[in-house]
Amino acid sequence: MADRIPSHITLAPPLEVDDDGIASLAEDLRELTEVFSSFRVSLLGTGTFRPISPVVFVAVSEGIAQIETLAEGVRKAIGAPDPEFPFHPHVTIAHNVPDEALDAALNDLIDFRCSFEVDAIHLYVDDPEQGWLPTSTFPLG
Repeated sequence: MADRIPSHITLAPPLEVDDDGIASLAEDLRELTEVFSSFRVSLLGTGTFRPISPVVFVAVSEGIAQIETLAEGVRKAIGAPDPEFPFHPHVTIAHNVPDEALDAALNDLIDFRCSFEVDAIHLYVDDPEQGWLPTSTFPLG
């Protein structure tokens, strides 16, 4: 599924929005991101949500508070429902695949490390044929 869903940290759940609503949503996100500064994120090691959800992820180790604050702002700006579970910033690397594949992902990336500057967020739409496509970029600050 990696070619249909790019690596990302989800700030808000998928929402059904009509074409007119996307322009309004984009404006709300543009206003929101103007008040946020860029920040550093570090990823370190792996984790899993099993047995609750068949997910293996790369863990966020730096930038958690900034991501949480940004995610809360995004959810409010777009009218997203409150999360079903406590928000946990992460990068999904395997989802809804057999346990053997989840185990391999968990073990293969256990020593993974990287850091980068977050200077923008992106709005994606789900195209039935092409997967999740970025439509707009909103610079922070």
